[in-house]
Amino acid sequence: MAREKDPSVSAPRKRAPRKPSPSRKPDAVYPTFVDPQQRAALIARAAYYRALHRGFAPGHETADWLAAEAEVDAQLMSGSAGSPRI
Repeated sequence: MAREKDPSVSAPRKRAPRKPSPSRKPDAVYPTFVDPQQRAALIARAAYYRALHRGFAPGHETADWLAAEAEVDAQLMSGSAGSPRI
């Protein structure tokens, strides 16, 4: 005997696969690439503000530059595109 469908019971709907939202940020962090001249300018600017912050006392130029270089490189690797903070 043929089995008839009960009109009050409906089959579950299949959902279409989810498309990624364009506003969703990727899980991985990609470094921001700049050319060497831009990187040097960012480092020089950060080093200047470090020197300004300590009153331009002589003898700390190399330390200022190396700290600024590490700061800029860390920001570029984290993907932040803004100017370096001190």
